[in-house]
Amino acid sequence: MSDLPTGNAAIGQSGGPTAVINQSLAGVVEGLQTGLVASGKVKKIFGMRHGVRGIAKDGGDLVDLSHLPAATIEAVAQTPSAALGSTRDKPDDAYCAQILEGCRQNEIRYFFYIGGNDSADTCRIVSEKAAEAGYEMRCFHVPKTIDNDLKENDHTPGFASAARFVTLAHMGDALDNASLGGIKINVVMGRNAGFLTAAASLARRARETDKDAAKRPAPHLVYVPEVPFVMDHFLHDVDSVYTKLGRCQVAVSEGIRDANGEEIGPQLMRSGEVDAHGNVQLSGSGALGDGLADAVKKALTPAGGKAPRVRADTFGYLQRCWPVTSPVDAREARGVGRHAAALAAEGDTGASITIERTSNVPGEYRSAFGRAELSAVARYARHMPEDFSDNGNNISASFYDYCMPLVGDLPEFGTL
Repeated sequence: MSDLPTGNAAIGQSGGPTAVINQSLAGVVEGLQTGLVASGKVKKIFGMRHGVRGIAKDGGDLVDLSHLPAATIEAVAQTPSAALGSTRDKPDDAYCAQILEGCRQNEIRYFFYIGGNDSADTCRIVSEKAAEAGYEMRCFHVPKTIDNDLKENDHTPGFASAARFVTLAHMGDALDNASLGGIKINVVMGRNAGFLTAAASLARRARETDKDAAKRPAPHLVYVPEVPFVMDHFLHDVDSVYTKLGRCQVAVSEGIRDANGEEIGPQLMRSGEVDAHGNVQLSGSGALGDGLADAVKKALTPAGGKAPRVRADTFGYLQRCWPVTSPVDAREARGVGRHAAALAAEGDTGASITIERTSNVPGEYRSAFGRAELSAVARYARHMPEDFSDNGNNISASFYDYCMPLVGDLPEFGTL
């Protein structure tokens, strides 16, 4: 450890908050305290307010985390959302040059950034600029995203807790739908990857699937971005289930696309609000659900007859920070933070931390933490594997095997 640089450490949180992102923050702090701080290589641990904004602004906006009591660390770890504040900034070369200058001013030698693939890219660019400038600094990306779309990972911290919320929400909503009948459409987060929407299928509490949607437990229909969405097929699917059962529950991703790759949401929206990255805002709008509901009403209303009861909900930001987490998610989110600090203490010059599944035997799920090069994770997004989808409107048994160990025990309901 004698050849490691001596200075300070900085930790930041980026992108959409999750229910367990503070577990990762706590893991990095704990790992540093028992490693580089104990060895004298790290003098102070700084938290960057609102991600890299906290280090890039003149003078910095930093909070000293060096001497936090264990009880405070644990309380923060159990708290959802980003305790340091987050940012949607997507730094380019010029912005990263400001970040590096802020690191110089605050003697940062160890840089930890908790976030998705854009955060990995920020780490990559800052690391490369530091090397070009001859400034020794180690940069580590700590994974986080409810979308579960990071390369090199079996799954990512934040996903399992959000998946648990989606599963439980559909379990309760299915009972509501069965009580009153009608058609219910639930729009779930996921612009490019369908993992989170697919988690709705766990509400069935059954691994088996059926080609006949009306014979499946609810949700009867599930649509993800990886499978082209055809409006006529959707309306036929809903009509088929509703005709047979008098009810139909649908889970649909906010990012569903047509055969040309064009998002359905913007096609049904009257406004063009965009997010910080220039994408049409999907999560903050109910337009997709309302548009699909209107289409169903028009298609399924007989001439001169009564329209079916159709309702739509957009889960939106509720999915991200619901305070009842998956135990697996909380444990692994803490673990990736500790592993990042451990790699730094071992002399690693920079990496993205990964989660690898080592056992998927029922009741014996296990995982391990590894590393990937920043360039392998930065900017790229992965999609849900083809074998997780089934028949265009359903999720396969293989996804159930993949996701069920992550969400934790589900409640048992009684029937009459």
